[in-house]
Amino acid sequence: MQHPLGAAEIPGVRCVLALKDWLGRHQEKLWWIHSAYALLLGVAVMGLGARNHNYLRVTIFHIAFIWISSLCLPRFIDHPGFSAQWAARLRLCINYFNKNFYQQVLFFVLPIYYASATLPSAHIVFVLLLGVSAVISTLDVVYDRHLSVRRGMMASFFAFNLFALINVMLPILWSISNTSTTRIAAVLAAVGFVTLYRWPPIAYWLRLTGGLAAATLFVTIVELGRAVIPPVPLRVVKAEFGGGLDRESMRLGSVWRELDPGRAQQVYILTAIKAPLGMEEGVRHRWYKNGELLWASPAYDVIGGREQGYRLWTRYDFQALEPGAEVCVDIETAGGQLVGRAKIRVAESALDPTA
Repeated sequence: MQHPLGAAEIPGVRCVLALKDWLGRHQEKLWWIHSAYALLLGVAVMGLGARNHNYLRVTIFHIAFIWISSLCLPRFIDHPGFSAQWAARLRLCINYFNKNFYQQVLFFVLPIYYASATLPSAHIVFVLLLGVSAVISTLDVVYDRHLSVRRGMMASFFAFNLFALINVMLPILWSISNTSTTRIAAVLAAVGFVTLYRWPPIAYWLRLTGGLAAATLFVTIVELGRAVIPPVPLRVVKAEFGGGLDRESMRLGSVWRELDPGRAQQVYILTAIKAPLGMEEGVRHRWYKNGELLWASPAYDVIGGREQGYRLWTRYDFQALEPGAEVCVDIETAGGQLVGRAKIRVAESALDPTA
């Protein structure tokens, strides 16, 4: 039996149509409200990442879903039997899941990178890029309308974030050294980029050549830019200058806050480096005075798992130190990643022995 009123006059239908109209008029504002909520949720996830690294075991499934869904989505929406309306709906659904997984992964690893970064240093570049990626994943309008519809941008975004995740996961979960980790992560990031990038209709051997060129480019960028990448999860928990060292107890005879100018003196530095259990990494000290390199020690193997950190010491013999000079020691991995930095200044005048 046909209803005497038009469909739009039925109370329930009228409410639904009014709600649909309201959502259509305010969808832009609603998406930005959702972005603000996602950003606040990401900040909460950062607190989890700073305290518990076990969640890294789960994040591999998040990144795998993003990779597989991003790889398969074009095959569905480009299918001739798929309507434009349903293609837009499917893209919106997949984007929603991918954005949420990106948010969880990126906001989780961000505090881990920050804890290993030496500030100020070139590390700020990588940490800022990671932070920008995390924020972009919360911006629905930017992600849905610009990033996800451009395969080159999407492939680059995925490759960078895959590198960031693998670079954290391998040393923490499998105790692989940072130098090896960055190379493995670079190769996997290149694979992620090559598989998601939309190649033009060219011969297979040209695609293969392009893929190899992309992989070579990724590895080269990482090798040349290694100083920009924080050596997660390594970090210096303590660094002290002093005179004399008890090698049995690994304690300085005295801890100095300033160096005495003028006279010749032996200066020791004792550093404690935190690393996960089972991880081994070569670490060296590089001594500078007023920015000029004086000496770089050989790389010594640091073994992780000690709560107080692995203690490493070196010594430099100064013939004379001018007043106001600055002595700096960079603690870096054998691969050239900065782990930490310690500084001590030379007093403006000699200490008064009668004081």
